[in-house]
Amino acid sequence: MTQSEHLLIVDDDERICRMLRRYLEQEGYSVDTAVDGPSMWEKLNQRQPNLIILDLMLPGVDGLTLARELRAKSKVGIIILTGKNNPIDTVVGLEVGADDYVTKPFDSRELLARIRSVLRRHADSPVRPEDDAKAQGGGKLKFNGWVMKPDSYELIAPTGEVINLSNHEFRLLTILVQNTGIVLSRDQILQKLSRRNWMPDDRSVDVSIGKLRKVLEEDPTQPKLIRTIRSVGYQFTGKVEKV
Repeated sequence: MTQSEHLLIVDDDERICRMLRRYLEQEGYSVDTAVDGPSMWEKLNQRQPNLIILDLMLPGVDGLTLARELRAKSKVGIIILTGKNNPIDTVVGLEVGADDYVTKPFDSRELLARIRSVLRRHADSPVRPEDDAKAQGGGKLKFNGWVMKPDSYELIAPTGEVINLSNHEFRLLTILVQNTGIVLSRDQILQKLSRRNWMPDDRSVDVSIGKLRKVLEEDPTQPKLIRTIRSVGYQFTGKVEKV
């Protein structure tokens, strides 16, 4: 860790802000706090952080909206704090550009590990799945009549219709397509998608897979392209060609 690593905590619970600030400063980080959107932007104008810890339930503009606005303007690391143990919230947070999430109540050591992971990931500037596809000589990827364009995040249906996927969903599909025929565990998928470990109560992968099935499968309740391998994970079964 270097002295340049500066964290911004955005949470309207001042007790949490004080606790996290004290703990993270003891770990060697420079820490600032904000209680809502306006104060967050004010702090950002004063100093650009390396990572923002952003609560979802904020007065005024909510955390998801702020995450979306942040990602449109900056590549800053974002970890979402959510008091809702709802996988939809976490998936939406990842879709709008957050790097990770932690559910309240949380263990400070777990949050610290997530912070270090996101900071390391941003410092390493890892290759994205779609970049890896192009590096392997890919332009377009074709399977079962569908066409993917990794460089432009486009998915084209067999009918010719362009399907709108979130960046998160497109990256997940890219991982599945690149590993067709291989059974991937949830942990492997999350490592490839965002380089974080899967926890037993984490249903974000399952929710995202469900969304992809609604797009790709003729009958999402009886999936053929994305199979569930009980107690293991998922397997993409399409015949993939580079075109």
